Amino acid sequence: MHDVNASRPANAFVPLTAAALLVNPVGLHARPSVKLTQLAKSFVAKIELALAADGPWTDAKSPVKVMRMKAPQGATVYFRVKGPDGEAALAAMLALVHDGFGEV
Repeated sequence: MHDVNASRPANAFVPLTAAALLVNPVGLHARPSVKLTQLAKSFVAKIELALAADGPWTDAKSPVKVMRMKAPQGATVYFRVKGPDGEAALAAMLALVHDGFGEV
């Protein structure tokens, strides 16, 4: 039996989107940004985030770019994920944010 998803190129996957509220006390400062990018790098999928539903989008695998967003506590972070492990990546990103990056 052949796994259809295994033979598709990464760009053939439909982008998945979701949003989460930043609940940790200082928002996306250095430590949470590093945690987020380390988690993002553990997936093959392309993972992007933004502070508005229509962007601009930032590469979630770049600590510098994520920190530059300066997302404060209470901001909504939007995720856009595309790739073979996109569902797992999106679930992991949302869980990290919902858990307050371990700071709450």
